[in-house]
Amino acid sequence: MSRTPSKETPAGPAGRKRLGEILVSLGKAGPEQVQQALKVQKQKGGAIGAVLVDLGYCDQADVTAALAVQMGMRRVELDELEVPAEVIEKMDAMTARSYGVVPIEFDAGRLTVAMADPNNFRALDELKTLLGHEIVPAVADPAALVRALDKYYAQAESVEAVMDELDSTAEWIAEHENSIDLEDIRAMSESQPVKKLLNLVLLAAIRDKASDIHFEPFEDEFKMRYRIDGILYEMVPPPRHIALAVASRIKVMSNLDIAERRVPQDGRIELTVGGKPVDLRVSVLPTMFGESVVMRVLDRTQVELDITKVGLRDDEQKVVDELIHLPNGIVIVTGPTGCGKTTTLYSALSAINTTDVKIITTEDPVEYDIEGLIQVQINPDIELTFARCLRHILRQDPDIILVGEIRDLETAQIAIHASLTGHLVFSTLHTNDAPTAITRLLDLGLEPYMVTSTLEAIVAQRLVRRVCTKCRAEFEPTEDMLWELELTPEEVRGRTFYFGKGCDLCNNTGYKGRTGLFEIMRLDEQVRDLILHQTSTNVIREEAKKRGMRTLRDAGLLSVYDGVTTIEEVVKATVIDQ
Repeated sequence: MSRTPSKETPAGPAGRKRLGEILVSLGKAGPEQVQQALKVQKQKGGAIGAVLVDLGYCDQADVTAALAVQMGMRRVELDELEVPAEVIEKMDAMTARSYGVVPIEFDAGRLTVAMADPNNFRALDELKTLLGHEIVPAVADPAALVRALDKYYAQAESVEAVMDELDSTAEWIAEHENSIDLEDIRAMSESQPVKKLLNLVLLAAIRDKASDIHFEPFEDEFKMRYRIDGILYEMVPPPRHIALAVASRIKVMSNLDIAERRVPQDGRIELTVGGKPVDLRVSVLPTMFGESVVMRVLDRTQVELDITKVGLRDDEQKVVDELIHLPNGIVIVTGPTGCGKTTTLYSALSAINTTDVKIITTEDPVEYDIEGLIQVQINPDIELTFARCLRHILRQDPDIILVGEIRDLETAQIAIHASLTGHLVFSTLHTNDAPTAITRLLDLGLEPYMVTSTLEAIVAQRLVRRVCTKCRAEFEPTEDMLWELELTPEEVRGRTFYFGKGCDLCNNTGYKGRTGLFEIMRLDEQVRDLILHQTSTNVIREEAKKRGMRTLRDAGLLSVYDGVTTIEEVVKATVIDQ
């Protein structure tokens, strides 16, 4: 018998019944109890089902049954089911536990999975991407779901175990490796062991906070490597013959053309792992022995966009705070690829991202979407360049502009024009240190007076690995180690040096996480005068040091003395001042 919804319990989207209504119609709760639960929900928040359970008006099994009715889904009693092994094998343990689902049936390419939250449509879409099957959801009791996961996936699968499975399909893949038949390529990519291996590698990389995943085909082997804290680590290599299958599977997941193996392709995969949104940027490059695939892992939850946590020392933090609050001018962050320039700039923008400030960015690519920022993706294929985009941005009434990179004279000139018309402009360059950035700008064709009239500061930076705090231990550096930093035993007498012995927390590397080293060169009258007279980079560098600029090597030494990093890391990341 249907019941007209009251004001407190309106019908849901598209006329769908509310959960409280369904529980009443099923006889699991009374109307007064639902009204009371709604009042509690209004005060404290939370799902109405959880509120009803907390109040003791119904149990979790009743809520699960009502959810199934509400979503038009089948309800399953997992404790009473015995799922066949071949169905369980359709999903690896890491995927099942990451998404909180258990496969229960497989028929005609459709995989039915039991889940506790039927509203998690994103998980269903991502499982389809990961597994390559149509996913049919069913609702199960949360406690029963946990028991089922422990029952069917008690033993977490390892890469080695999946490799054994791959051996059985490697022969077939080897026979068809050079096939130009599209159906054969698709069949390779749909191979269950290939899908299982790739899912395992992806989820493990995200769990271990890898920044990149590399799949590299060579003449006699196929390598898989992770980049963690800037260092590449090799995994157990899979059979050489599955290189094409893995590349094809990744291309299917990122909606790329699996029939095209002659030109580079770029794509994207969006996942939610452990409730955290993760973007995978995919780059496919044809090589002599197959397609090399690199996946950049963009996990927004792992990047703290806080300018106070990028590694700036107190005096450097004060200077940066002054720079990001300038009314106009240009601030450039420079350094090689992967040195953290983007994170530093995002952090700076986040610090000044308030409702009374309009910030527009032009990026290639847009790596993290930040609320409150207008972000524009550069696309050279349709002639949407930094210069063209920047020209139009000036008509959008911005206060602050981020130019992803100054690559040519036109972009540099428009950035200078923006600065002269009252905008604060942030941008990046690729140079070894701060003084060299001046030479780079002049080499682009800018006149010295244009540089001196707008440029406020240049921030050079590097990333070094942090010593693991759990296994950190003191040690006495050798004379050879000190010599690499141009130090003598007398100069470091009384100072304590540390290294990481290696433990479970840092995967026995001795390092955990990274921090920045910074070289900040502000342009004052003396430095501007040297630029106007086109003085050499070395003279500008020496003058900047006299005026208080701390070089990257000096910043690294201070981090070593503080026990944050090691001599080896500083030597690797910085060079001796010329």
